Amino acid sequence: MHDDSNLVIPRIARFVRERLVPAMYRERVPLQVTAWTAPGEPVPFAEAVRQEFTPFEVGSPWGRPWGTVWFHVTGTVPAGWTDPGTRPELAIDLGFAGVQPGFQSEGLAYTPDGVVVAAVEPRNAHVPLTGGPGSAVDVYVEAASNPGVAADWTYAPTRMGDPATAGDDPLYRLVAADIGLLDVPVWELAQDIWTLSGLVTELSPDLPRRAEVLRALERAVDAVDPEDVAGTAELGRAELADVLAAPAWPSAHRVHAVGHAHIDSAWLWPVRETVRKVARTFANVLDLMDAEIDGADEFVFAASSAQQYAWLQEHQPELFERVKRRVAEGRFVPVGGMWVESDTNMPGGEALARQFVAGKRFFMEQLGVEPLEVWLPDSFGYSAALPQLIKAAGSRWFLTQKISWNETNVMPHHTFRWEGIDGTQVFTHFPPVDTYNSELSQHELHRAQRQYSEKGRANTSLVPFGWGDGGGGPTREMLAAAARTRSLEGSPAVRMTTPAEFFSTAEAEYPRPPVWSGELYLEFHRGTYTSQARTKRGNRRSEHLLREAELWAATAAVRAGLPYPADVLERCWHTVLLQQFHDILPGTSIAWVHQEAERNYARVAEELETVISSSLAALTGDGDGTVAVNAGPYPVDGVPALGGGPVATAPDAVRVEENGDGTVLDNGVVRAVIDDRGLLTSVYDLAADRELVPPGAAANLLQLHRDTPTQWDAWDIDEHYRRHGRDLVEVAELSVVGREPQRASVRIVRKTGASTITQVVSLAAGSASIEVDTHVDWHERQKLLKLAFPVDVHAERATSEIQFGHLHRPIHTNTSWDAARFETVAHRWVHVGEPGYGTAVANDSTYGHDVTRSTRPDGGTTTVVRLSLLRAPLFPDPTADQGEHRMRVSLRAGATIADAVAEGYRLNLPLRTVRGSSPIAPLVTVDSPAVVVEAVKLAEDGSGDVVVRLYEAHGSRANARVTADFEHSGVVETDLLERPLPEPVALAADGTLRLRPFRIVTLRYRRA
Repeated sequence: MHDDSNLVIPRIARFVRERLVPAMYRERVPLQVTAWTAPGEPVPFAEAVRQEFTPFEVGSPWGRPWGTVWFHVTGTVPAGWTDPGTRPELAIDLGFAGVQPGFQSEGLAYTPDGVVVAAVEPRNAHVPLTGGPGSAVDVYVEAASNPGVAADWTYAPTRMGDPATAGDDPLYRLVAADIGLLDVPVWELAQDIWTLSGLVTELSPDLPRRAEVLRALERAVDAVDPEDVAGTAELGRAELADVLAAPAWPSAHRVHAVGHAHIDSAWLWPVRETVRKVARTFANVLDLMDAEIDGADEFVFAASSAQQYAWLQEHQPELFERVKRRVAEGRFVPVGGMWVESDTNMPGGEALARQFVAGKRFFMEQLGVEPLEVWLPDSFGYSAALPQLIKAAGSRWFLTQKISWNETNVMPHHTFRWEGIDGTQVFTHFPPVDTYNSELSQHELHRAQRQYSEKGRANTSLVPFGWGDGGGGPTREMLAAAARTRSLEGSPAVRMTTPAEFFSTAEAEYPRPPVWSGELYLEFHRGTYTSQARTKRGNRRSEHLLREAELWAATAAVRAGLPYPADVLERCWHTVLLQQFHDILPGTSIAWVHQEAERNYARVAEELETVISSSLAALTGDGDGTVAVNAGPYPVDGVPALGGGPVATAPDAVRVEENGDGTVLDNGVVRAVIDDRGLLTSVYDLAADRELVPPGAAANLLQLHRDTPTQWDAWDIDEHYRRHGRDLVEVAELSVVGREPQRASVRIVRKTGASTITQVVSLAAGSASIEVDTHVDWHERQKLLKLAFPVDVHAERATSEIQFGHLHRPIHTNTSWDAARFETVAHRWVHVGEPGYGTAVANDSTYGHDVTRSTRPDGGTTTVVRLSLLRAPLFPDPTADQGEHRMRVSLRAGATIADAVAEGYRLNLPLRTVRGSSPIAPLVTVDSPAVVVEAVKLAEDGSGDVVVRLYEAHGSRANARVTADFEHSGVVETDLLERPLPEPVALAADGTLRLRPFRIVTLRYRRA
C-alpha cells in the first residue's frame, strides 16, 4: 500500500481544528463581569476587593502596559448541566495573543474569601468550579497586562521595557468570561489523536506500526459524526483503543518526565511580576495534582530557586502552606538548592558558595528538604569551579540544558561526570530532548531518543515538561500525553518521576560514564560578559563590600563585643544573590530590571558602609589618628591582611620626565612611556631588564567595533565584530595631573561620536603595576569598546581567574572548540606568560575578555589581552549602557600567577583610611601565600562561632597553618553549610591544612 499520510494527516488536523475543538464545551454561558483598575503597582487581594467595581463588557479593552485589572465574574451554573461525562468550569480569555505563554497577559483566580484557585493563562484558560448544577459562581481574577516585549522575537528596540516610556494605551480585550460545560470524552479523544498523530509523523514510512496507527486514526475520524461529536466521540476512541494499548518496544528509550516551569526571576518583566508569575504557576500545579484525569496521581512537579518560594511565603502565605504540604508528600519537589538559578560565570567565589548556603538553608528550614540535584537548565555556560561547590554544599548531581544552544560544536555526552578545576567530579545529565519546556509531544520524545549519545551503554534521559516564565507550568494535556506514552509501541516509554529518582536510576544504569573536564563553555551569548556594565560593577562592588562588612563585623563582635548584624548582612546577601540571576547580572533584561538593580546595589552599598564604619569605629577606638585597614588576603603597603595599621612609605619616589618620546613615569621598578597619543609605547621591567610592549605596538589602546549580532542583541557578541573596528588614537587633551613622590599620573581625554573617554594612567612608588582609571560618558549604539594590552610574550594559553582558582584556556585555534572560544570570562585578572616570565592584566569590574596572538616580522610573538569595557545593544533595553561608567585596570609587569592573584585582590579591595588610635590585629593569619582567606564571618546559626573559608589559589599543593587570634574551644572542618564533615579532608590532626590545587576549606571555630 502506498503511503497516503500526506492526505490523511491534514484531514485529521482539520477534523480536530474544526470539529473537536469547538465541541470541547457542549455549552457556554456568559458571566456578569465588573472590574476595578489598580492605579499603580499591584495590590493584595484584601485591598482590591474593598474597591468599587463597575460593570465591564466582554469585548472591551483593558490593561495599560504593566497594569493590573481586577475582574469580578459572577453567575450560576445552569441547573440542567447534569449529563455524565461532563463538568462545568470557568473559561476565561483575557485576550491572549498568539505568542508563547508567559510573554503576555496572565491572571490569577481567587474565591471571594481570598483563597487562590488557579491561574488563567493561554494554555490554562480554565478555572475549576467546586459547585454543581444550580450553584453560584463568584470568582475574582487579578489580570496582569504584561506587554509582549519580545515582539515575536524580532529583537526590535521596544519602549515597553520601561514604565516611563511604555504609554497608557490598553493592550488587550477581554474575549470571554463564561461557564463552560466540558465534554470529557471529546477532550480525551483529542488527546488520543494528538499523541497518535505525532507518532505517525515520527515513525519511518516503512514500519508496519506507522500504517497501523494511520489507519486507526482514519477509522476514528470516520466513526465520529460531525453533526453529533458529543454523541459519537466514544466511538472514535474505541477505534484507537487497540493501537494505544500496544506496549512499547523493549529497546525503547526510557524517559523520566518531570513537571517543571522554568520561571526567570526577572527578564522581559520586572522582579515584582515574577512574584506573581510564581503564585500563578504554583497554583496551577496544585490544581493539576487534584484534577480528575489519568496521570494526575503520578504527576510530580520540580521547582528551583529558594527566592521564589520565599516570595510565595511572603505574598501568598496560604498558597505557600499548600505547597508545603505537597512538598511533604514528595509531589512538589524543590530542586537546585540555590537562592536563584544564577549565572555561574560572573558571580565571585564566595557569592556562588552563598547561592547554595542561602538556598539550602531556606529549603531545609522552611520546607524540611535538602535538594541533592543542582538544577541550572538555562544559565549561559558553567564555571569549572562549580563541581567542587556542588559537592561542598552536600549535593550529588547536576542538570543543565543550555549547552544544546552551542553555535559550533555539539556536546558529545548526555550523561557524564563533570570534573572541576580541583579534580572534583559530579554526575551530570544534559537532557537530549534539548528543551526545558517540553509538551511531551512525540516530536520531542523522539528527538530525545534520536539524539541520546549514550546508546548501547545506557538508555535513560530526563525531560522537563511544562510552560515556563508564567505560562502556567504543566497542563492537563501534558499529563494526558504522559499517560498515553507510559508504554506505547513506537514511542519512547514515559514515566513521571522526581529528579532524584531519575538521577539514582541513571547512576545505577551507567556507573562509569565518560568524564568532561573543565568549564562547560556556551558557544553563544558571549556578550553577557559585558552588557549592562553598571549592573556588573554593582555586583562586583557589592561582593567585596560584603566581604569587608562580614570581616570587620565579625572582628568587632569577637574583639569589641559589638552585636553581629546578621539580619542586615543576610538581607544584603539575598539582594545580591537575586541579582546574580542569569538574566540580571548578564545584562539581558528590560530597562526596568536594570534600573531597579542599580537602585538595589546603591541601597546595599549604603547599608554595608554603615556596618563597616560602625565596626571599624569600635575596633580603632577614639582618637584623631589615622588607621589604614586592609580587608584583602595579602599585606598591602605594610598593612597586614585582614587587619589595620599604619601605611608604609615606599623608599623611592616616582620620577616624571617629558621628552621627545613622550611622558616617562619611572619608579625604579618599571619605566612607562606615554606618547602624544596617550598610548603606552613602552613598559620596561627594570628588574627583569625586559621590554613588555612589542615593537611597533602600543598598550592602553582603546578600540571601537561595530557590534551587530545576528540574533540576540544583549546576549551575543558574534565573531564578525573583529572585521569592523578602529583604534581610538585621537587625543582631545593630554596632561600630567599628578607629580607626588608616591604617585604620578597622566590624564588623557578622547572623544568618539557622542562619547567622551577620560583615562588617568598612574604609577605608584614601589609598584610593578601601571594603573589605568577609565571614565566613559557613553552614548554610542551597537558598538563594542575594548581596551587592548599587547605584550611581548610567547603564550600558548591564557590563565583567567574564576571562582576559587583559575582556568587555563588555549590561545591558539587548533580545533573548532578553541576557535569558538573567542570571547571568555575572567574575574579579577588574566595572566599570560612564557616559561620564566609573565604579565597580568587585572580589573575591578570587567568580565569579558579576548586573548589572541600573532607572529611579528621579527619572528617574535605578540600576545594581546583585551578587556571588553562597554556595549550598547538595542534589545531588550534600547538605552543599555548609556551614560557614565568607571573601570579600573592594571598592567603588572613580571607577574607570576601568585602575583596576579595578589594584584586582583589589591585592585578590588583598596585600603580604607579611618579615624582612630588602635591598629587592628587580624582574627586569623595564614602562613602560606598560596592559601587565601576568602571569608571571615560568624556562623549562620547564630551560635557566635567564627567561620573562615579558604582556598588554594596558585594551582599547586600547599601546606599551611591557620592561626586564630581569639579564644575558642576547637576547630572543625565543615561543608559550605557549616556542618562538620564526617572525616576531615584537609585539616590534619596537628592543625595543619594540607590542600590539593584549588581546594576549598571551611573551618568553624567553636567559641565558648
